[in-house]
Amino acid sequence: MHIFRSILTRKLKSKLAKGRLDITFPDGHLESFGDKTAKPIKIAITSHKWLRAIVLNPELQLGEAYMDGGLVIRQGNLYGLLELFWKNLMVDPNNGSTPSSFFQMMMRSLDQFNPRGRAAKNVAHHYDIGNDLYQLFLDEDMQYSCAYYPDKNTKLREAQKLKKDHIARKLNLKKGNRVLDIGCGWGGMALHLARFEDTEVHGVTLSQEQLQMAKARAERSGLTSRVTFDYQDYRNLDKRYDRIVSVGMLEHVGAPHYRQYFKQIARLLDEDGVALIHTIGRKDGPGATSQWIDRHIFPGGYIPALSELLPAIEKAGLQILDIEVLRLHYAETLKDWRANFNKNYDKILALYDERFMRMWEFYLVCSELSFRYGVHNVFQLQLGKKQDAVPLTRDYLYERELPDSLPGYIPHPMPNHVNNETRFDN
Repeated sequence: MHIFRSILTRKLKSKLAKGRLDITFPDGHLESFGDKTAKPIKIAITSHKWLRAIVLNPELQLGEAYMDGGLVIRQGNLYGLLELFWKNLMVDPNNGSTPSSFFQMMMRSLDQFNPRGRAAKNVAHHYDIGNDLYQLFLDEDMQYSCAYYPDKNTKLREAQKLKKDHIARKLNLKKGNRVLDIGCGWGGMALHLARFEDTEVHGVTLSQEQLQMAKARAERSGLTSRVTFDYQDYRNLDKRYDRIVSVGMLEHVGAPHYRQYFKQIARLLDEDGVALIHTIGRKDGPGATSQWIDRHIFPGGYIPALSELLPAIEKAGLQILDIEVLRLHYAETLKDWRANFNKNYDKILALYDERFMRMWEFYLVCSELSFRYGVHNVFQLQLGKKQDAVPLTRDYLYERELPDSLPGYIPHPMPNHVNNETRFDN
């Protein structure tokens, strides 16, 4: 088994220069890496089996070792450990040229093949695990996508409202507009857009738990005559809409379905209509989903590069009216989510178990770091069929105030013990 210790030792000694990492190996051997003057992150690998697994497939097995107790942090925390890896290892452009990533690229069409039945199953894997979990770390409006932070002093709740306002402006809503929300989540965006007089909003989702909450929120808000929610695959729709919005849903579509996705948007969008697609994006061109993320968090999911989306948009007959790249906003969003998750750790643990907690901690930390270090960002794509579907400059985005609320609109009530307003340091 010493061969695997030797391989890992050589790798870390050659790559790890910033910060310090102390590893206790399964045989009790202690090795120190990096700057000897820095305060160390101390970890232990608990068995030769886990050492071998981490060396052979770190992308998958590092997270699984943390989940299952094969990797234990004795000093420091998970954020510090993974940030150490990001600073020293993940910034290496040659790290993508590994046998595992090559195999992933070869297999990604199969992994991301999401016909209707499989798509519903994949959505349920992540979203139908209990609304209580999401209530304990999201804002009160249950926004599970990148917020919009004018500065680092902005609270999560306000940042999510600003995100919704920003999207509403880009849709350039008019009285009487019929709006489709593809992947409506718990209904917050649809209810937000319904504040506009005479606007009708139709939200669709493949999550049964999201659907139940969205419908209940519409009932409590007295908006059922203007906002409807259905359990429906977007590919089954055949009604025309003046506006289409999709926030955080394209990541579940899969690269093999991009042409189908944008063709359907073109088919459903009115000739003078506007669509706004808000999605996480990758900066370095086409890639493959992390094996750990695909197995444990988002099966069938994929974060697209613009170079993969633009040909599908062009072939669908849609015009790109505007593209905005939101940088670091999602890092701040995830920082707030992680703080709320940690603050409500005991309450979430009472709903699940320690393995689940470590899995979600790993997910939240990895996700934040991917945005913090620029691997991922957020694209907002404004699309239409006519180049004059929106005004010719961006002035219209800022020249009018949006209504604060529609009479009767009520965000989803949070449990009395939940307060998700405090910002934390890492």
